[in-house]
Amino acid sequence: MSGIRAILLAAGSSSRFGSNKLLHKINGVEIAVMSARNLAAASTNPLAVIKSDAALESALRAAGCDIVVCGNADEGMGVSLACAVRAGGGADGWIVALADMPFIKPSTITLIAEHVTRGAAVAAPVYRGRRGHPVCFSASLRDELLSLNGDEGARRVFQRHGGAHSLVEVDDPGVLRDIDTPGDIGSPS
Repeated sequence: MSGIRAILLAAGSSSRFGSNKLLHKINGVEIAVMSARNLAAASTNPLAVIKSDAALESALRAAGCDIVVCGNADEGMGVSLACAVRAGGGADGWIVALADMPFIKPSTITLIAEHVTRGAAVAAPVYRGRRGHPVCFSASLRDELLSLNGDEGARRVFQRHGGAHSLVEVDDPGVLRDIDTPGDIGSPS
């Protein structure tokens, strides 16, 4: 993943979970830490974007993440992603993972980033016909990513620059499995 900066978006509100889901433990490990470890196994020094949260910051630093606090993260995922790209500096691209998706294999993260390294503008995994996460964007899309706002994230950037060539078939159900409620922990979706 040479030149690709890994970003972990961890500034959500956990409103459907009932408490900070990212600090909830599965087999003794916080959900965000599981996600960060997978990202760190595929990349060096992932950058985690958080709201001001000392416990989450400490856990993610211990998992090997650099931290950026996004003061206006409550405005939505697009704002958090733009903050991360700005903080991530002059990378060749950014692979964007979600902290509530702790079951993605590091090999999948690496595979998606390799597609952008080889020239794709954007790449995302597909498992059994469904597009998942993480998504990788090339540096050519920096200005568009920096202009993101609201809660849509980078979906429109992907739609404008993606296509069939940007979708990478993977054997990793973790690319679809996020945790939004306590019930999501026990069974894969």
